[in-house]
Amino acid sequence: MSIFSGLFSKEKKESLDKGLEKTKENFFTKLGKAVVGKSKVDEEVLDELEEVLITSDVGVNTTIKIIQRIEDRVARDKYLGVDELDKILREEIAGLLAENNTKDLSDFSLPEGKKPYVIMVVGVNGVGKTTTIGKLSAQYKRKGLKVVLGAADTFRAAAVDQIKLWGERVGVPVVARGMNTDPSAVAFDAVKQGVEDNADVVIIDTAGRLHTKVNLMNELSKIKRVMQKFIPDAPHEVLLVLDGSTGQNAAIQAREFTKATDVTSLAITKLDGTAKGGVVIGISDEFKIPVKYIGVGEKVDDLQVFNKMEFVDSFFKKSV
Repeated sequence: MSIFSGLFSKEKKESLDKGLEKTKENFFTKLGKAVVGKSKVDEEVLDELEEVLITSDVGVNTTIKIIQRIEDRVARDKYLGVDELDKILREEIAGLLAENNTKDLSDFSLPEGKKPYVIMVVGVNGVGKTTTIGKLSAQYKRKGLKVVLGAADTFRAAAVDQIKLWGERVGVPVVARGMNTDPSAVAFDAVKQGVEDNADVVIIDTAGRLHTKVNLMNELSKIKRVMQKFIPDAPHEVLLVLDGSTGQNAAIQAREFTKATDVTSLAITKLDGTAKGGVVIGISDEFKIPVKYIGVGEKVDDLQVFNKMEFVDSFFKKSV
């Protein structure tokens, strides 16, 4: 079967539902234990709920906001039964995410007026960065867009080989100079080829090391400066890839990278293999940086455009 075989939106929703199964099972098992024997939402239930949310990797700050909103409802409505807790949680989390001033994408589209649109992809090793680049390339190619990839993670031979493999698989050119070459030179060549080929999008892979913020900042700044010799406002997007299965460690990485460079969008991967999918809620709330993509499986189509309300719907959808 071709990697470009399309999925209807219904099937994508089913894939999202399935990808969040472990997270949901973990969350609702904990929630069930927290309210057993209780009839109304009181201070004890809220304390238990706070622990459930934090241990489900929603994050402390976001959990405090959610608890405060539910406390306000309890004070306003006087009596809330524990049987209403799922509905209340769903509404308050949806409300919180809706206030983030970040717009959801409708599909794998690119902004108009930027050609080629240059995306610099950052993230530590092992988060699924190169795989995300490959899947994103496939989605753009499916839309009829012309893609060029730049293998600027030159510190690991495996990274260069992996992106070349994705280039062959998807059918897009890869600019590479091999291992231990100057990453900024690779980025420059990729952007140059993108302009010469009249490409729609150039995606640059970068090294996943995070030894110190200073080294990371200097390296990414140099890559940016070199690309700007060819396209003054490049990169148009800095996409940070995070591994959702690491839970709060993903949030820590987000904090480090946002200090080191101007991250403009996020992709959260590997949600299908973890019970820590609640981290998406916390990261979306805390950073106010658009979560553009989530990974809910191995297939190309399992890299999905993130929709806040669809995510909340799947999170609270009970398995049949």
